This record gives sequence, structure tokens and C-alpha cells, in this order.
Amino acid sequence: MGSAVGLCSSPRAWGRGWIIARLLCFAAISWVLMTQMEVGAWTYHYGDKSDYSWEVARNFCRSFYTDLVAIQNQGEIAYLNRVLPRHRTYYWIGIRKINNVWTWVGTNKALTKEAENWASREPNNKGRNQDCVEIYIKRNHDAGKWNDEHCQKKKRALCYQASCQSSSCSQHGDCIETIGNYTCDCYPGFYGPECEHVVRCKNLDPGPDCSHPLGEFSYNSTCKFRCQEGFELQGLDMLQCLASGNWTAEAPECAAVKCPALATPGRGRLNCTHWHGDFTYNSICTFSCEMGFVRNGSETLECTALGQWTGLPPLCEAVKCPVLTTPGRGRLNCIHWHGDFTYNSTCAFSCETGFVRNGLEALECTALGQWTGRPPRCEAVKCPVLDSPDRGRLNCTHRHGDFTYNSTCAFSCETGFVRNGSETLECTALGQWTERPPCCEVVKCPVLDSPDRGRLNCTHRHGDFTYNSTCTFSCETGFVRNGSETLECTALGQWTERPPCCEAVKCPALDTPGRGQLNCTHWHGDFTYNSTCAFSCETGFVRNGSEMLECTALGQWTGHPPRCEVMRCPKLRVLEPILMNCSHPLGSFSYGSVCRFRCTQGYFLNGTSRVRCQPDAHWSDKMPTCQEEAAPYFKQVLLYMGGGAVALVALLLTGMLIALLIKRLSDKEEEKTLLNPTSNLGSPGVFTNATFDSNL
Repeated sequence: MGSAVGLCSSPRAWGRGWIIARLLCFAAISWVLMTQMEVGAWTYHYGDKSDYSWEVARNFCRSFYTDLVAIQNQGEIAYLNRVLPRHRTYYWIGIRKINNVWTWVGTNKALTKEAENWASREPNNKGRNQDCVEIYIKRNHDAGKWNDEHCQKKKRALCYQASCQSSSCSQHGDCIETIGNYTCDCYPGFYGPECEHVVRCKNLDPGPDCSHPLGEFSYNSTCKFRCQEGFELQGLDMLQCLASGNWTAEAPECAAVKCPALATPGRGRLNCTHWHGDFTYNSICTFSCEMGFVRNGSETLECTALGQWTGLPPLCEAVKCPVLTTPGRGRLNCIHWHGDFTYNSTCAFSCETGFVRNGLEALECTALGQWTGRPPRCEAVKCPVLDSPDRGRLNCTHRHGDFTYNSTCAFSCETGFVRNGSETLECTALGQWTERPPCCEVVKCPVLDSPDRGRLNCTHRHGDFTYNSTCTFSCETGFVRNGSETLECTALGQWTERPPCCEAVKCPALDTPGRGQLNCTHWHGDFTYNSTCAFSCETGFVRNGSEMLECTALGQWTGHPPRCEVMRCPKLRVLEPILMNCSHPLGSFSYGSVCRFRCTQGYFLNGTSRVRCQPDAHWSDKMPTCQEEAAPYFKQVLLYMGGGAVALVALLLTGMLIALLIKRLSDKEEEKTLLNPTSNLGSPGVFTNATFDSNL
């Protein structure tokens, strides 16, 4: 009640804690209204005024009683179902799910399968978070059974007041609550209704050091045993009185410490004195050896209180000589009668191939621990010393000394020189090299010749056409070098490039002139140095330029190529009454031009009617003339001569007319096209007249 009052007078929590505190205060104020059931020393309590959440109900029970009720057995459940009044929300009990395990909160022990008292189909965690447990009191079915329920639901608090006290069972047993009383489950070593009696063991003889926490030679009494120096317990050194009233073992005894039994050493003797038994504490043993053997270890040993001898048993060992080792590059073969390298051991020495022994072949170990002589050595066979070749290098590996067996010497040559002989020589077991030393010879390049139409000039440092030889090439006049001017013989025996050649200087290629011919002579290739070309023209054409050109050493011709120009005749000029019509296929009044002539009316042509310009630039005939016609003259003659002469004149005119017609027809066959006198085409004085042409 004091706790309840304290909660009401000084509330300090907020939120849910404050609500719990207020409910506890209310419960404390109304505690007189609680109904109490008491059965012996164990009592049950419940409130009949208010319902609480599980946490508040537990705080209430712990504030005024022990805790929410902890169900012990089915009898307790039956009792509660019988005496408690039915309440519609039922009662909280002290079980809650902690870490997903149903646990008795009062003892913090998990609910066992045997103690479960769930209603049918429970727990079902309906609606989730049903982590607290209620008990059905006076329910129509499942009365006294448990149900998991949400911890915030409000129900009656069912508390208990424990009957067990701190002094119950004499503090030597577990106090177990029962309806109306309690019983004691005594710890091992105790018995009686209140566990007030302790179990006793039989007394032990004087000597051990004992401790009696619960009474002389009683449960948990311990006794420790010890022996004098040199003696040891036969049994456990510590005994304890058990809950059964027996000691953990029989009491031990003291016996003299034993040391390992000793044996007489080989080639020796053993003499012992025993005080407490063979080879036990304080036993003393003395060792000695035969002639020719020496003791290795202590002469006398004593068995100590720790069961160990004061030292290791000694051995009688044969006199030893210094250990011999196999000589380098040799073999050692020994016979040992009494151990390695001891008295009478004999050792024979031999050497590997390529090595010779320097010293005795066999040694023997004497009684004084010394060998009959010094160990021999194996020395490598030597070969003649080698020198580096001229223009070369020597690189040797000496495994056993300079120029000795298995020495290998590699020969190499300077750049531009090659080795003539083996690259590597080896010194054999006979003291000879595998071959004669090589020499270094200069690398050779292919011999070069002077190029055709050229010259070759070489410098040889190590011999003709060898490494570092340089050769310069030049060409004759009119020829040029195709390739490098200078070649050098490399260390690979090759020239730096291919030898050049001398090629004739080239002039520009010439073309045949129009209306002409080209005739060339080539000595060194088409249109190259010393090539000569002659030019000629067709009939009616004349060359304008040099007849002959030559290709010079500079790659130029001696002149410009000539042209073929048409021959021209003197230009013809006419005056009336002469009319002229000309055609010029190759140019005005040039070779091939044709001119035709005729006279105006009242005149007749005296001379040729057609001239042609010839290849020699002359016309084929002279220019004709035009003369007046002869009719008036003939008329006067006829009048003078009378009628007789008329007939003669008429006949003469008729013949002349026929001859004229024949000539006209011949000219028309050659050229029917005449220029019109008014046309601006053609040369001056050359005309075309269609009317004139049609009248022919």
C-alpha cells in the first residue's frame, strides 16, 4: 500500500507510463474493495472495480503482491475456476510472448509443452500481436483454459501472494508453492522437511589438511594429502565428501619416487646403491668404460625427489678422429668399425674425371684420435692459356680455376668480322681444348664492277670489297646515275643499296610535224643523248626551221622542231572586163589553189580560162586577156566585098562559135561553182555568180 500511495503522490512519467501510474493510484485508493482469497500461505487477489491492460495489471500486482498469477498445476486451475466470479472480460495471468516464445514472466522461464493449457484452436494470434494470455473463468466451454489476447485489451488482474520466503527450506532447497502450503526440494547433500540436515562421510585418519564448511567430515568437506620429499601419493591428492555420504575415492598412500631403470652401457660397466628400492629416491649409480673407449656423460648419477636422474646416462664411445669431408670434386669411401670416423676407421680418396689427387690415397684413424696423414685435395686438370683473337673478344667461364677442366671460352668478333672456327671451346679432362682457337675474318661484300658508260672508285680499309669499303660511282658525259652515288659494305656482307646504273640523258620526245615526216636515229634509247632527228615536208610544203636536230648532253635539242608551211603563188589581181573565180583549199593563192577566168559581155577570152598554183609556187599558165568581139569589122568587109563574101564570113563565124561552145563546156565540167560578184566570201576579185553559171 505504501508503493501505491507513492505512485499517486509523485507521478513522473508521461504518455502511457502516466496512464499506468494513474490506474495504479486508483487501484491503491480502492484496494479495500478488493476481494481476497487465502489458502494457507499462498493467496490470490483480484480487483472487482476496474479492468486493466496487461502491463497495468502486472504493475498493479507487483506493486501490492508478488506478480500476476503463475499457474502451477491443473488442481490450481480447477480451484481458480471454482472460487473466482465470472467476469465478461475474464482475467490476465502471468504469461507473455517474449522473443516469440511464451514465457512465465515471474520466473522468466519458457512455457513447456507439458504445462500448456490452451483452449481449443489457441493460441491463434487472431488480429496479430496477441502476445498476452487470459484465463477463461466460468466460461460455458473451455472453462479454466487459456487464450492469447492483445495486450492492450482491458481485463481483471489476477494476482498472487507467494507463500515461500527467503528463509524457507533453510536456504538449502527450492521452495515449491502448493495450494495452501509449500514443499522443499532439498539441494544435494541436504535432507529433512526444511532441508535442515547435512549428509556425513566417515572420518579420515589424521594427516590430511581438511576443510569442513558444513560440519566435520560432512557434505562438501575437502581433504588434501601430501607426502615427504622423495615420496609421492598413490591415489588422488584431494578428496571431497559427496552428497551420497561417500568420499570421491579411497585415501592415498605415500611411496618412494621411482627413477627410470638404468642399463649397463655398451663397452662399459654399471655399479648402483639403492636405499628405498631399485632405482628409487636417493639411489646412486657409477659408470666406467672399457679400454679404448671414453665415457660421454657424468660418471655418477643420483635419483632425485622429482623421479629424475641428475643427468643422462653416459655412453662409452670409441675414440674419435676429426670428421673427414669429401674433397671437392672427389669421392670418399670409409669403413667404420665403431662409429663414423672413430678408432680403426679407414678412408680411401679418389677424384672425379678431370681432377687429380694431391696427397695420400688412404688414411686411418689411430688410438690417439688422429689420422695417419693430411687429407688430400682434388685439383682440376689445366689446359693451355687462350688469348683473344685479333679483331675479336674472348669470354671465359672458369668453374675450377683459370683455363682448367670444364672451363668454357666463347669467342666473338667485332662488328664487320666473322668467326672462322668454333664459337666455344672447352677444356677436357685430358688438359686439351676441344678444338683449335678460331680467328676473326673481315666480312666480304659482292665484288662491284664499273657500270656501263660509268666509272667506279673504291676505298678498301680491310681488303677489297670488305666491311667498311666505300665505292663511288660516276657516269660519262651525256649519261646520268640512276641510284646512290656511294655504297658502303655493311657488317652483314651487303652493300647499303643496289649498285647504280648510267642512263642516257633524255630529251623531250619529238612529234612528226603536220604535212611532214620525222626520221630519227637513236644510239642510246628513244630521244636520248646523241639521238638525231631529220625533218621533211610533203609536196607543196616547205620546212620552216632546221632540217636536223640532235639531243645534247644537257637533255636539250640543238634547236626548235621545224614546221611544214604550204607554198604560196603570187597573188592574182584582175580588172574588168576580166572576171576571176578562185578556190583555195590550203590558203589564199597557195599550193592547190585554182582560179578560173571569163570576160564580160562584148569581150572574148584570149588565153587560158583556168590556172593552178603548182608545188614550185608558180601558176600553171599566164593570165588571159579579154578582147572585144569582131562583128563590126566583119560587117564592113561584107559590105565591101559584096554578097559573095557574106557567105564566107558566115561560115567562119559559125566555126568560131562552135569552138567557143566546146571550150565553155570543158571549163564547166571542172568547176561549176562561181562566186557571186557581190559576195564578201573568198579573196578579192573572186566571185560567185549563179546567173553566170547557169548561162554556161
